[in-house]
Amino acid sequence: MTLVGKLSAEVLVVAPHDEHHGVWVGRPHHISKVSPSKMPKVDLHAGKCDGKVYVTKGVVEAINEENKTITYRAIEGDVLQEYNSFKVISQSIPKGEATWIHWTLEYEKLNKNIPHPIKLLEFVIHLSEELDDHLVQA
Repeated sequence: MTLVGKLSAEVLVVAPHDEHHGVWVGRPHHISKVSPSKMPKVDLHAGKCDGKVYVTKGVVEAINEENKTITYRAIEGDVLQEYNSFKVISQSIPKGEATWIHWTLEYEKLNKNIPHPIKLLEFVIHLSEELDDHLVQA
């Protein structure tokens, strides 16, 4: 059984792709204003998933403006208690008047008993939906 994994999901949102990408790249602290129940504080380290508070410190590993992609890598915190490595990749893809937000989680579990991070994937999908609601109302 392999310990390395990748989970992906997409969600269709209404706001333009450059607005979604712009928040994640230039204003990630704005997420705590958009979704305070899920991300009560963003110093790029804390969030709530499935009722549990996660504190994770991450760094931006890569930004690709042409493809509207950003990659975050966990460098310390709760997520690294279960995973040797953990990356979150977001891509905003224009789709007519809407936008596909494509999320990918890349990880290596510490052992075979650690679950795949499906709840964390659901978490970022819900964040995208809440961000979209906020951007559309603005």
